[in-house]
Amino acid sequence: MTSHAHGHAHSHDHGLAQGGLAELLDLDAEVLGDHLDDVLGWVAAAVGDGAVRTVLDVGAGTGTGTFALLERFPDARVVALDVDPDMLAHLAARAAERGVGDRVRGVQADLDGDWPDVGPVDLVWASSSLHHMADPDRALGRMRDVLAPGGLLALTEMDSFPRFLPDDVGVGEPGLEARCHAAAAQARAEHLPHQGGDWAARIARAGFTVEDARVSVVEVPAPLSPTARRYALLSLRQMRRGLAERVGADDLATLDVLLDDHRPEGVAQRPDLRVRATRDGWLARRP
Repeated sequence: MTSHAHGHAHSHDHGLAQGGLAELLDLDAEVLGDHLDDVLGWVAAAVGDGAVRTVLDVGAGTGTGTFALLERFPDARVVALDVDPDMLAHLAARAAERGVGDRVRGVQADLDGDWPDVGPVDLVWASSSLHHMADPDRALGRMRDVLAPGGLLALTEMDSFPRFLPDDVGVGEPGLEARCHAAAAQARAEHLPHQGGDWAARIARAGFTVEDARVSVVEVPAPLSPTARRYALLSLRQMRRGLAERVGADDLATLDVLLDDHRPEGVAQRPDLRVRATRDGWLARRP
């Protein structure tokens, strides 16, 4: 498996009910976890062994990044920042189950509003959260403020929704997923105008020194495991809901076939599903 970064929008994404979103985020972590380990190795090499005692996880969601950070930096404590109390409760319950509840502090905060006093920290981790903010430049300035001098910002962003389907799914017109992605890109341009922006320039404007950048690609080949298949199913359901008014009736009908567990063409039974995604990452230092 090639590398990837932790995934979907956190509690800012209301395309799913909260329980469904939490499951999708947890599946994202399990299916694409190899990449997260790779990215954290990249981060650890930049900060040095034993140099991380306190971490801020910005937009922590269900805790994918939080728990990986705790494992990578065994002497560290993590402040998990998120706007959604249900996500923070889910994270706290998982932390208790894992026996690391004393190393995690969940803090509810609107990332577009006033941030609580959570600094100074050695590392700020922001995974696929900045593009949801109304004013990412302001948020980056707050991240700089909470970092100790010499502290590191690790920022990852996704450039698009993951892809799962072959070009010809055997029903409807070929090219379904490409058309859906084009429609989704238009929706993002309207509702998430910061996604796909020049993050390196924004980071520099916020007063950081950008030290490294990378583009990572994940490819999980067919046949998918049951967990990965469930991840594909929930992801495509989310896409179907989000595109109900943006693609043609024929494509919506094809999506309905794919989401029908009883159809041989459906995601639940297809042998040709795979996962493909691209993530971008930056490491930047507070002078």
